[in-house]
Amino acid sequence: MGPQEMLDRAEVKNKWQLTPLKDFKSPRLTERMWRTAVVVLLTSLIYEYLIPGGRNPCFALIGAVYGVGSRFEEGFHNGINRLIGTFVGGILVIPFYMLYQKQPFGIPAFLWLAAGLCLVLWCNLALQADSAIQPGIVVYFVVLYTVGEERVVFYTLARILDTGIGVLISLLCYLLLPSKYDKEQGLSFRTMWKAIKHAFQSYKDKNRLFREDEQKNFGMKNKK
Repeated sequence: MGPQEMLDRAEVKNKWQLTPLKDFKSPRLTERMWRTAVVVLLTSLIYEYLIPGGRNPCFALIGAVYGVGSRFEEGFHNGINRLIGTFVGGILVIPFYMLYQKQPFGIPAFLWLAAGLCLVLWCNLALQADSAIQPGIVVYFVVLYTVGEERVVFYTLARILDTGIGVLISLLCYLLLPSKYDKEQGLSFRTMWKAIKHAFQSYKDKNRLFREDEQKNFGMKNKK
């Protein structure tokens, strides 16, 4: 059997009939959908009317969307991942941006790039924030490759601050409009610190299980 014959046999006839339009069903409006819309609207209004200087709300909106989950605990996990990752990647990219551009000691730029990346990874692991690695690396690369030298410090610090504000707005929304599950758990402003402590502990446990699974997948065993 030749290559063309194999392609002809593999070709799906009338492929557009595989998912006929008449069988399409619109997804129902879930709580997560309207909550995301409310958080985005609220964050936009705060930046439009309460934050001085015509500040761009982009990164606050990203942080706010990350902070939305099916309940407070999930939103906290998502938001803290984004915040820790943005903080670690943002702080470390400032010196490594200069090292990458100036290439001191004759060390090539790509080695400074790799060194900074490894440090971002190490810091997230040291903080037991394994799940924050991806957002931290994203910030590291975004600043390194898209921001001009004169804006690096201001841009990075502003991004960290705005991300934190967005996550905070999202979590406060749960206190004002708790999910059904959160209502059953008694979530309110009075129980806020208790809920945060519980969510943070479950976040650490989740990262620990993530690391154990990773070690198992790579054939590594914990040494006691």
